[in-house]
Amino acid sequence: METSILDTIKQMLGIEKECTAFDPEIIVHINSAFMLLVQLGVGNSSFYVTGSSETWNEFFGSSYDYEAAKTYMYLKVRLAFDPPSNSFVVDSMERQCSEYEWRLYANAETLNNSDGDQKG
Repeated sequence: METSILDTIKQMLGIEKECTAFDPEIIVHINSAFMLLVQLGVGNSSFYVTGSSETWNEFFGSSYDYEAAKTYMYLKVRLAFDPPSNSFVVDSMERQCSEYEWRLYANAETLNNSDGDQKG
């Protein structure tokens, strides 16, 4: 999880890590996706990306495996940064985002409830 958030998303978008021409635009979309994840109950609410130095572990703050959150972020960034030209593909990606939103929210609720049970 000590992998750079920006580098991970760039790789998923098919952009080489060394290519920094699109970094400012990608960072804006990553931070927008973070806002959505936080509203779903996932991650650190005061976190944002400024470059390649921020890691997934810094956002999640635990060893819990949030691969679905990474996929969700990729889908949101892809749709904002480089949307497919085929409307069927866009619709499919939007449906995947909705599914991930529901599942991430449900998972965060389950984790929050189980943490509360352990403390009480």
